Amino acid sequence: MNQTGHNNPAFDPAGVPFVKMHGAGNDFVMLDLRDGAAAPGAGTAAEIADRRRGVGCDQLVVIVPAPTGLADYGLLFLNSDGSASGACGNGTRCAAALLMDETGSTEISFESEAGVLDCLRNGDGSVAVDMGRPATDWREIPLSEDRDTLHLGIAEGPLSDPVGVGMGNPHAVFFVEDAESVPIERIGPVLEHHRLFPERANIGVAQAKGRGRLRLRVWERGAGLTQACGSGACAAAVAAVRRGLTDRKVTVEVDGGELFIDWAEDDHVLMSGPTATSFRGVLA
Repeated sequence: MNQTGHNNPAFDPAGVPFVKMHGAGNDFVMLDLRDGAAAPGAGTAAEIADRRRGVGCDQLVVIVPAPTGLADYGLLFLNSDGSASGACGNGTRCAAALLMDETGSTEISFESEAGVLDCLRNGDGSVAVDMGRPATDWREIPLSEDRDTLHLGIAEGPLSDPVGVGMGNPHAVFFVEDAESVPIERIGPVLEHHRLFPERANIGVAQAKGRGRLRLRVWERGAGLTQACGSGACAAAVAAVRRGLTDRKVTVEVDGGELFIDWAEDDHVLMSGPTATSFRGVLA
């Protein structure tokens, strides 16, 4: 799938229907382009995502035909600044919920830049997504140089000694005593652009609250501080297990609610959580 990050003059937003959804407060504009219509480019995506002049969202989620037929549908993710994102766990769950409601199915799969994402409707109505295997090798995250990914050796302000994890997006997870006290709005943008991250990085601040619970705040590359970050919750869970701080099943408290992460024995990371439709509309 081609996510060039450039404006695509073939995309005309006028009259295109959309659905505004969120997963634990992480909000999305969902565009259904299964008819093969051109997807928006970076500039148009940023205009749609603008909270003052557009619809407003953390990311655009674009449903497209499956490029190779390995899954039911394809997904493209565009951050609020128009840049492409390799993975979006909550956006994937919202897309799954939308199409499950349409088709009556309880299982749906998507092709994405991060690979095939399998989704399942749980008995309680929540939606789970298999985010695949985490990347813990420096080249796969990726980093700009060989580092121990369990101790990246970088710091900024009160944050130091993060764990590096790739979950379709690069993540740096910092463990702290009190996640609420960290000025992540100030520190996040600096660390996002650290030279160690050639593709920028999502910056997570995590607080272990027992073997089965984490408090997490995430500064997302290209989107800023969000109410929830699905791939960030997965990365934080993996990092906590690698540091010996939690068990492999954890509840992650985010600003917008809770996400449930299971780093299964087959090395796949499963994420479950709520989804909701806010409203529907048509782009002008």
